Amino acid sequence: MLEIVIVGAGPYGLSLAAHFRSQGIRFRIFGRPMDSWLNHMPKGMYLKSDGFASNLSDPDGSYTLKHFCDERGIKYDDLGIPVKLETFGAYGLAFRERMVPELEDKLVVGLDRIQDGFALRLDSGETLTTRRVVLAVGITHFENVPAGLAHLPPEYLSHSFRHRDLEALRGRRVAVIGGGASASDLAGLLFDEGAQVQLIARQSALKFHDAPSVDKPRSLWQRMRHPRSGLGPGLRSRIYADAPVWFHHLPEGIRLKIVRKHLGPNGGWFSKERVIGRVPLLLGCTLENADVQNGGVRLQLRAADGTKREVTVDHVIAATGYKVDIERLTFISKEIRSKLKTVESAPVLSSNFESSIPGIYFVGIAAANSFGPLMRFAFGVDFAAHRLTKALVKSLAKSRASAPAAVPVTTAK
Repeated sequence: MLEIVIVGAGPYGLSLAAHFRSQGIRFRIFGRPMDSWLNHMPKGMYLKSDGFASNLSDPDGSYTLKHFCDERGIKYDDLGIPVKLETFGAYGLAFRERMVPELEDKLVVGLDRIQDGFALRLDSGETLTTRRVVLAVGITHFENVPAGLAHLPPEYLSHSFRHRDLEALRGRRVAVIGGGASASDLAGLLFDEGAQVQLIARQSALKFHDAPSVDKPRSLWQRMRHPRSGLGPGLRSRIYADAPVWFHHLPEGIRLKIVRKHLGPNGGWFSKERVIGRVPLLLGCTLENADVQNGGVRLQLRAADGTKREVTVDHVIAATGYKVDIERLTFISKEIRSKLKTVESAPVLSSNFESSIPGIYFVGIAAANSFGPLMRFAFGVDFAAHRLTKALVKSLAKSRASAPAAVPVTTAK
């Protein structure tokens, strides 16, 4: 029986594996490396995170994004140069080759509970048993589609997660629904690709982060009032980035409110020029109905002043983010899902990322309600990897110390 299995090979899964490896923990890790980044985000996109906040985590912090870019001759800056999606994806693959050669490009299709642990089934047909499982599944299963659109046939509706290559939408009428970073990024890229794109959002105005001021020195007051952090500038972001354990001890209602509201749907500073003045915007509009008519989708909208408007397009893209819901992890048995303690459909976790079922751990976006906005970003991998590895080393040492000693076998003469 294995000590631990990691399910998922994105930034969190790869970072955990690198730390487990350094501690001699017996593990296996399954997943397609950097799958969400390489196959489910549009070409040409930039990361919202700054360069210094886009590192994966190895035990001694040696293989950073800066190190990778220096090796490959790629322009890099901690703040001033936005990170290209292609650069981050290539960095993740290089990290895997260097730090996690054990990764197996297989998918876990079944997770069941057994005595003293768990049984896993792989898409290759293999089965295995383990005492512990870390679920580092990222955003893969958690696409959020508004109820007003969910009934549309798939040929007329898709989520932004489904779009890597936008060439197929060239020349087509496309409505992007949403007011956040993914919506503005996608709308700008679709415009560049030659699609007849419109962006529709409930917000009365799109918001974008300010470009970092890298040329001007910041005063002491500015550094105190708006400190920089891996979640962006601001005192609250700095606290949430630096003190996830403190966040875990806040009352549940406060934690949930912060996760919902902090770092709202703001686009990256580099997206503004791709959208404003180029992409037609329908802001302050609420979707009332959507139906298929004459080979297109008719969207019925209501503006803030009560006026109505209709828009007809060939395809609708819901760039409406992600919502954690344990029930969508269908590879986990119903028995396990029914016994996991949740709040707002997300798992309730201990201060060491363990769920209410001993031996099952969650990291990444699924841990945001427990540890804060930090878990929604790659910047959280360092905290998660160090914290969970330390807890497991301690737990394994305790288990070995309490195991019964082997009885020597003697033979009669």
